[in-house]
Amino acid sequence: MHRLADAGIALVLLDSHGRFKARLEGATSGNVLLRRAQHQRADDSGFALDLARHIVAGKLRNQRHVLLRGARDAQDTQDAQALVRTAKNLAASLRTLPAAATLDEVRGIEGEAARGYFAAMNRLLRADLRADFGIDGRSRRPPRDRMNALLSFLYSMWMNDCRSAAEVAGLDPQVGWLHALRPGRAALALGLMEEFRPLADRLALTLVNRGQLLARDFDAREGGAVMLSDDARRTVVVAFQERKLDELKHPLLAETVTAGLLPLVQARLLARHVRGDAAHYVPFRMR
Repeated sequence: MHRLADAGIALVLLDSHGRFKARLEGATSGNVLLRRAQHQRADDSGFALDLARHIVAGKLRNQRHVLLRGARDAQDTQDAQALVRTAKNLAASLRTLPAAATLDEVRGIEGEAARGYFAAMNRLLRADLRADFGIDGRSRRPPRDRMNALLSFLYSMWMNDCRSAAEVAGLDPQVGWLHALRPGRAALALGLMEEFRPLADRLALTLVNRGQLLARDFDAREGGAVMLSDDARRTVVVAFQERKLDELKHPLLAETVTAGLLPLVQARLLARHVRGDAAHYVPFRMR
């Protein structure tokens, strides 16, 4: 776990929507025994259910962190109260996870929590920016408003980092447990990135609230799609790379790592769980 400097570097090409187009990288690392264990675990319903519960729990905890931090910083009492209420609802969702008996139940809990979380997100925006950047639920393929366009782009970058991390750790990025297997879908990378979505949310809110992105930095397209302009995408990429240099205390490792290395740390923790060296997968928890 301490050999983080061994992380591989991949060049990822995205289209203007932030969707994956191509990747240039070195040879696949790891060994065949790990991937064989992963493929065998793919048919283990008990393993899948336990892992899905932990992944969703990690995501919900990090979403609560975003909301509670926003409540502390809120200038308006009603905003603060609404954010705290939503955080309490997420805590209630967390308490129901251990009793979820199927993957569909876990996904249902995650989906209901996500609807409440995104419904509260406008209260994390400066009041004067809500008309231009307000979000009416999560929309994608295509995003229907500026904030959704920004979130989709950031999520795409996190997902591709998670895919590269999974491969460096020796895992097959297409064989996951929370997300259904589908041709061309990096199910493991999508599951691994769930706990990092709130990090993307917080960066998106920072870029908007600090005025680093303005309404004119987005283009409306036919069919209702909203996209970042070329200059705005460059701004987001630079901010994303800078944020990845932030040093964070990892609660499990009890050591400091940069945010950019978190996907690799978590991929290696997941590999230990897949091999049977760890009883459970422990997601990263924002502090």
